[in-house]
Order: sequence, then structure tokens, then C-alpha cells
Amino acid sequence: MSPLVPCLWFNGQAEDAANFYVSIFPDSAILDVTRYGEGAPMPAGEAMVVRFRLNGQEMMILNGGPHHQLTPAFSLIVPCRDQAETDRYWAALSEGGEEVACGWLTDRFGVSWQVVPDEVRQMLGDPDKARAGRAMEAMMSMKKLEIAPMRRAFEG
Repeated sequence: MSPLVPCLWFNGQAEDAANFYVSIFPDSAILDVTRYGEGAPMPAGEAMVVRFRLNGQEMMILNGGPHHQLTPAFSLIVPCRDQAETDRYWAALSEGGEEVACGWLTDRFGVSWQVVPDEVRQMLGDPDKARAGRAMEAMMSMKKLEIAPMRRAFEG
């Protein structure tokens, strides 16, 4: 079986978004662009489907029109090794978008992302419920996740 390929529905800007994403992540590239022809529901020449590789994962964006909207019910998770990597991805993806809460942001194209340091996932999953709870409480006051204050809360 081939790997699954996520497809995001956009109302324009598919090419701009894909180019933006591949500029941020390693092992990323535009694979191909299929364009609308004459008589299509969108202007001829506009990107219909952009197929791209994002950090090694094949993805697609369909420029399908205004019928469906992106929602935070679907998000892409960016696991980060450390605070520096977290800061870098957060700054790039949130530029022109909206910082939400608890490591979530919406980029300028309307796609929701979770930028999460590996250590945060470890703290929240700790079997000691009190320690994990303190880390969760600290996280609830943040937009971008900050490891050091969460670690301090976690350790009590």
C-alpha cells in the first residue's frame, strides 16, 4: 500500500502556500502543478492541484473554490528537538498568521499547525499525574510553547 497523502482544500493561493511551506522545511519540494484549462470553474492557468513533498511527506493542495473552509479540526504537527527549533518553526509559520494557544497557530493561508517540542510531549505524558498536571497548567498560559518554564512547573 502506498503512503497516505493529505490533501488540503484551498480557495486560491495553492501555489503560494506550497512554495511557502517548502521554503520552511527540509526535504521539501514542489513535485508538480496541474492547472485549470479553458472552461473550468476557475480561471485558465490557475493551479488546480499542487503536489509537494513537505519534510519527506507527500501532500497536495486543491484549489477547489469557496465550497469548503479550512478549520482547526485538522492541524499539522511539527515535532521539534529543542527550543531553538521550536522558535524557528513558530516564527516562520506564524508570520502573517495568528498565534492561537498551547502551541497552536494558524498560518497566513488558514492552515492550523501545532509546534511542539519533544520534551513537552514527554512531560505531558509522564506517568506522575501531578508533574504532568503542573506542566499542562503552565502550557495553558502560553501561545508558543516554552520548554524552560514548563520544565520548572513540571519539576515543582
